[in-house]
Amino acid sequence: MFKKNNLFLGILYGFPAPVLAWLVFAVVLNNGRFFLDKPAAPYLIALALNLVMLRFSARAHLDKTSNGIMITTFVCTLLIFVFKMHI
Repeated sequence: MFKKNNLFLGILYGFPAPVLAWLVFAVVLNNGRFFLDKPAAPYLIALALNLVMLRFSARAHLDKTSNGIMITTFVCTLLIFVFKMHI
């Protein structure tokens, strides 16, 4: 079921970093104990981690997995932009 070159597997690889960044920001950094000068920094770090994973999967010629990671990175970036603009 899970071949190395799989779109669904790429999507699964792409989600942990942005979800973890959202949890860290929502729970730890946004409760008032810590003041974060750049509130988008955790999300940018998560997106950078996704781009590193994208680079490694592309160098290994895992095209479908790379597409899944790229889709996840794009969707997460779009969601961060939309939520930061409206909140």
